[in-house]
Amino acid sequence: MRFFLISDNIDTQIGLRLAGIKGVVVHERDEVLKVLDEVLKDKSIGVILMTQKIAQLIPNEIRDLKLNASLPLVFVIPDRHGWKGERNFITRYIEEAIGVKISGESG
Repeated sequence: MRFFLISDNIDTQIGLRLAGIKGVVVHERDEVLKVLDEVLKDKSIGVILMTQKIAQLIPNEIRDLKLNASLPLVFVIPDRHGWKGERNFITRYIEEAIGVKISGESG
């Protein structure tokens, strides 16, 4: 199974290409959907990596893939500028899922 990147910037594409991961750079929603459709037809691709900015263009499609498809797995990754989302979102997600506070922070 292979990885494939859908990115909004060339820097992320080049960095992952150096690690052996092929990908494309797109900027518009219709471009993203076209590439995603092509990637989903390729059964050799097991993991799709998307930069956060790209993922924000197609949130419903990503949610549907995560909920309804076993493969490929979809992961949203930060780009060269870092993660622009909520701090400690993984910890909060786990706490909500298991119903137990696991962080040492108050609030």
